[in-house]
Amino acid sequence: MTPKRFPGTVPVADVRTEAERLEAGQEADNEVCVAGRVLGRRELGKLVFLDLVDRSGRIQLLCDTSRSGPVDLDLGDVVGVTGRPAKARRGEPSIAVDELVLLGKIRSPLPDTFHGITDPEVRYRKRYLDLLMNEDSRRDAIVRARMITAIRAYLDGEGFIEVETPVLQPRYGGAFAEPFVTHSNYLDRDVYLRIADELYLKRLIVGGLEKVYELAKDFRNEGVSYKHSPEFTQLEWYEAYADYRDTMERTEMLVSRAAETAIGGTKATFRGHDVDLAPPWQRVRFVDALEAEGAWSREPDEVRARLDAAGVDTSADKTWAQLVDHAYSHFVEPKLIQPTFVYDWPIETSPFARKTDDDPTLVERFECVVGGMEFANAFSELNDSEEQAERFEMQAAERAAGASDAEEGDPDFVEAMSYGMPPTGGCGIGMDRLALVLTGRDTLRDVILFPALRQHE
Repeated sequence: MTPKRFPGTVPVADVRTEAERLEAGQEADNEVCVAGRVLGRRELGKLVFLDLVDRSGRIQLLCDTSRSGPVDLDLGDVVGVTGRPAKARRGEPSIAVDELVLLGKIRSPLPDTFHGITDPEVRYRKRYLDLLMNEDSRRDAIVRARMITAIRAYLDGEGFIEVETPVLQPRYGGAFAEPFVTHSNYLDRDVYLRIADELYLKRLIVGGLEKVYELAKDFRNEGVSYKHSPEFTQLEWYEAYADYRDTMERTEMLVSRAAETAIGGTKATFRGHDVDLAPPWQRVRFVDALEAEGAWSREPDEVRARLDAAGVDTSADKTWAQLVDHAYSHFVEPKLIQPTFVYDWPIETSPFARKTDDDPTLVERFECVVGGMEFANAFSELNDSEEQAERFEMQAAERAAGASDAEEGDPDFVEAMSYGMPPTGGCGIGMDRLALVLTGRDTLRDVILFPALRQHE
């Protein structure tokens, strides 16, 4: 039987760093223990060279069979190694092996160990093989994990409290989306998988917690694209006594800190573009951006005509709000490459944001866009219960006009707000999309470890 444990191991990368300091042909005096998977084998006389891989990297094992006996291992076996840091005569950082211990036996043959797994379907459906064979995939997983850790550290350091809100909700709200529906036997009613955390987090602001955040799994029963997944991770934070301009500054700082921790700097390459996430980001008003494209109008027919002239299918756009949002996503968003705040949106598109001081038809909302992709959405939060009730009525009119994903309303949330809510800035950032930017990948399926996939026929 193989051992149940192999204590005292250190990361392969640490031993490699130590071995790199040696002269060619030299061995260190100290003993080290590592463990990992054998993914390469070469033989030269009585010497067997193995490539050992763990999550930190790869190192060569030097096995002298005249001293240690035959090396009875297969590619893919998991082994524990005791030996000394060394540098091979050709300069390769290595471990001079004193003992090899089989810890886990491979029973199925590995894919091509040289090329790795290149078929995306196999990579997504058998992520364990993808991670095992592809160093880049392991790197992406680690980048994402470091990004999340950095975000938590930043918000905790700024005095925010991490909280948990319900995944199963009697009403869904906080975004325009189609929910998943399930049934609760205990409650004897249908409930919804949350589409956003917003309304519960703002209840906590009413309750006096003042600075809260949640890193949450959200669910939207909609299609899949390079930037959409039915199950996704979102960060939302809410901060009392702040507005959307304060939130802009916090967003810049949070994202740049996450980038520095995860990839060692603020520069990345995303969808063929070199982008820099360092503050300050550029800012453009929503109306100005559409006017520059000749696509701003308060008349639905004029917006539809501009879209039709560009060859855009508007058959699903039933309301002016849907049309103007479609015009923005077609004409403006794809052209915003460097990180950009698009701010001051029409009130019809934003039922939870406060009106601007200068124009009551616009609200203090911004979206963040980079590489032509929106990855964050934020408001100066509406904090008047009577006006919030009116906004829900406005959304009901949108639904009646054919906007099936408009907000349904939440009387309990309105009641909570009626007890007094301080002025608040709130923001939501898609963690999968931010990871996409930092890793330079092309689709969310590359940065979600186990993405939703259709069944094989």
